[in-house]
Amino acid sequence: MSTIDRRKLKSQKAIQSAFLEMLIEIGFDDITVKDIAEKADLGRKTFYLHYVDKYDLLDHIVDCHLKELEEICEYKQNVDFYKGSVTWFEYFETHKNFFASLFKSTSTFSFRKKLLKFVMNDIEKRLDASSTENKQIDKNIVLKFLGMAVVGVMESFVLEELTGSTETVAIQVGLLVKNNI
Repeated sequence: MSTIDRRKLKSQKAIQSAFLEMLIEIGFDDITVKDIAEKADLGRKTFYLHYVDKYDLLDHIVDCHLKELEEICEYKQNVDFYKGSVTWFEYFETHKNFFASLFKSTSTFSFRKKLLKFVMNDIEKRLDASSTENKQIDKNIVLKFLGMAVVGVMESFVLEELTGSTETVAIQVGLLVKNNI
């Protein structure tokens, strides 16, 4: 790896670290590029070499989280809905501060959209084809309905609006999804 690559990675890491710290402290809506650059001890020009704006930075970080979660799900591909749900909820619990900050913000629509798409894709992979083919409900409606429900429960879980352990909540969600509610 060349020196330039290391400097680039170091700058990106500093920017992301500063952003994540501020996201948890003050929330997404109040963060500015100037604040991120100052906290990362970099110039604003350096920030703009890597990202278009704070939304681009957020998209990059969200994409990294979803890619990591997707890799975990791929690794555990043959597990049932219950264990798959536990995997999701454990990941969200591990990164609770990050996700709570995003769920609290009114400006993070792209995060919600990407998360919903991820959840729907994972449900579709695990959903038994026979569970939707004999019903008079369109498969896409079932996926959207279940995806929205799972994301809603994840949001409530991360924001600590639900009681119960990670595993308890996850298993209940897994049961609901498996039974198509």
